[in-house]
Amino acid sequence: MNRSDRNAAIAAAVIFLGFGLVAFLMPRIMLAVGAYSSIAAGILAVAFVAAFFLVFWLRGRSRGGDL
Repeated sequence: MNRSDRNAAIAAAVIFLGFGLVAFLMPRIMLAVGAYSSIAAGILAVAFVAAFFLVFWLRGRSRGGDL
């Protein structure tokens, strides 16, 4: 494993851990936001899922899309 691959693996691990932590706390967040507005809670859930894919899509584009 070269330096570039190692850095990419570390970055992916950090992103996965960050999203994993938020996913773990998502039920509590959804209940708190849902007490205010169920529509806002739904938008928050959709935004969380979209952000997960958006982060990796942007990372792939910044690397030039090479495999």
